[in-house]
Amino acid sequence: MTLTSTEAAQLGQTIEMFEVIIQSQPNDFQSLEILKEAYTKLGRDTDAIQASKRIAKAYLEMGQLSSAILEYETILQRSPEDAEAQSALKKIESKASSLGSEGGASDSNTSEFRGPASTTTTRVSAQAESSAAQDDGRRMMHKFFVETKIISAADFDLCWPRPDRAPLPTHVQEPFVAALADKNILPLERSLKLISDKSRCAYLSLGTYEMDMDLARTFTAETCRKWCVLPFDRISKSIMVATTNPFNLQAAKELASQTRSRLLWYLVPPADLTKCITRAFR
Repeated sequence: MTLTSTEAAQLGQTIEMFEVIIQSQPNDFQSLEILKEAYTKLGRDTDAIQASKRIAKAYLEMGQLSSAILEYETILQRSPEDAEAQSALKKIESKASSLGSEGGASDSNTSEFRGPASTTTTRVSAQAESSAAQDDGRRMMHKFFVETKIISAADFDLCWPRPDRAPLPTHVQEPFVAALADKNILPLERSLKLISDKSRCAYLSLGTYEMDMDLARTFTAETCRKWCVLPFDRISKSIMVATTNPFNLQAAKELASQTRSRLLWYLVPPADLTKCITRAFR
């Protein structure tokens, strides 16, 4: 496929932005996936293969052997003589075989949270789906902010958002981290760093990002306003979603019901997010 000069320039901007992200978060395989796709479209095959190798290594660090194997197999399809990929694949397959002989062990994920921010595909656990209450991330946020004694339980309750239960919310729900900052309880930068560290969700500024408003409007204003989330761009078969609360499984569930694409979650500044949602659904 031949790219127009505009498309090539947009891909160049995407690469520049996500290369910055992986400098600070080298194992963020969601951003690496986006980089790999952009490199491929621009014909930068060597860079695409290097991105694939970093993705495979990130999977290995998370204990996801089958995902790492698939990534290395993809590399060998493109570059059959790649000695590094061949060697790594043999080592992983040997390790996987030994684990299987010891009791059929399967992939594990060493992160504290297995939600939308820590998987390339949005998954809602059976436990969350069977819960009587909507899982809006309150339990996980309480664990990280209150049980670690960063803020008090009273301050948490004061700032935790209560979603508009109206059939069609007309305003964007103020994010928890924004309320903490507005009430001088906890600086915004500290809140966002804590959430990023715990969720492994990459941070992205929307202020300079060229959003796909047409894509955003294919999702319901109700979901986006109620949970303060916004799908803002598409990369191949994936949709990038902005949030300030990557632990909100209910928001993930509602967005996933509106698309067949996988969702990639990014932590963004609340002011940028609120402004973009308001602009998208005027």
